[in-house]
Amino acid sequence: LEGRVALITGASRGIGASLALELAKLGAQCVLVARTQGGLEEVDDAIRAAGGKPATLLPLDLQKAEKDIDMIGPSIVQRFGRLDILVHNAGALNKLTPVAHIDPRDWAEVMAVNLTASWRLIRSCDPPLRASDAGRAVFVTSGRVLRPRAYWGMYGAAKAGMEHLVTTWALEVEATALRVNLVDPDIVATNMRALAMPGEDPSTLPQPADIAPGIAALCLPAEARHGARITLKVRP
Repeated sequence: LEGRVALITGASRGIGASLALELAKLGAQCVLVARTQGGLEEVDDAIRAAGGKPATLLPLDLQKAEKDIDMIGPSIVQRFGRLDILVHNAGALNKLTPVAHIDPRDWAEVMAVNLTASWRLIRSCDPPLRASDAGRAVFVTSGRVLRPRAYWGMYGAAKAGMEHLVTTWALEVEATALRVNLVDPDIVATNMRALAMPGEDPSTLPQPADIAPGIAALCLPAEARHGARITLKVRP
């Protein structure tokens, strides 16, 4: 990935942070998006310690910074002259609750981060990704889309909408060099997983660093899959 520019959302911790480190080790110039400046700085420190290029940090709340999302693609092109990789990893679970009891504010937050931000990122990043000789876009999804479960309706609906949107975009760019895929990391020891399953021992689960290489592989110029939904299953 030497000479290529990668945008990763949700990059301050968990899967996003591990993926940023993995892409940086492969030579990519990383642009990292997350809500917390401190978390982004820690990831940048890890990238530098591993010999990667210093990252560009964009502290943004994807729920609230709609117009800022629209400017991400053009801003990256203005700074680096290109954008080759987009990974939308940021997600919001909020509360597990019966569908009839979903609070409108919780609904708005979960839809904003998982679905609306996906649409805005596509709008913002489509032109430079198409211009790349090997543009790659990866959207992190969830098994809840295929396996609905009580109390997960809000999150599952948001991810299902995202999957439909991304798959449609993949069909629209099929004749270009851009490859667009969905990835389901399955069960991983993340903060979101701990929020949903508070009694679970995270040491028994695959860690974000175990998952990162599989997602990074979808960002490589040699990746030929397009419009696919890939499930990663890694043993702890």
